[in-house]
Amino acid sequence: MSASTTTRTSAADRVYDHVKSAILGGDREGGSFLTEGEVADEVGVSRTPVREALLRLQVEGLVTLYPKKGALVTSVTARDAREVLEARQVIEEWAAGRAWSRRADLVEMLEPALEAMRAAREADDPGAFSTADRAFHELIVDAAGNGVISRHYSSLRDRQLCILAGQIRAGSGRMKHALDTHGELLELLRSGTRAQFVKASREHVADAMQRLGVGGDR
Repeated sequence: MSASTTTRTSAADRVYDHVKSAILGGDREGGSFLTEGEVADEVGVSRTPVREALLRLQVEGLVTLYPKKGALVTSVTARDAREVLEARQVIEEWAAGRAWSRRADLVEMLEPALEAMRAAREADDPGAFSTADRAFHELIVDAAGNGVISRHYSSLRDRQLCILAGQIRAGSGRMKHALDTHGELLELLRSGTRAQFVKASREHVADAMQRLGVGGDR
């Protein structure tokens, strides 16, 4: 790979990380338009890596690309929210049961993620809170040991972060509630039963559905 190709790839990665973080953190809401020039100026790159990054984000379903112009941030509908949460509920309930045999190791991995959530709440940083929240759940799913499901789950969590960004930014109540429920999951891993942990994992997502008003009943 040539030096120019490496530099361009690195620039595209920077643009990708910048725009994706803004979308998932709620700084770029659904329906907003990102021009190539605007993004290029924000990151300090030419338009070529911007186009490469926006194409990657389109593949992930986060934007709709308009060649030589920019991209429209994908809006999340009530149906999108319900379907994402239903899929999450299936995966997280399954993963909780499969990961139970690794609970001792899992507790050690989850404690730093929960602490990161606490620190983000104290700093009033919704973006960092969302990242730590995501890491907490991905650790449980990864512990179940199925790479295909882990990769699919990661894409679901991207959509989930878009859905929850507005709620988290609306106030600290959402963060406090999330901290409480994640702490309960961790405590069940320490001293509960497998059945209790699986049930709590299912109810954790059901609670998110209720708070968003997108319950599973159609």
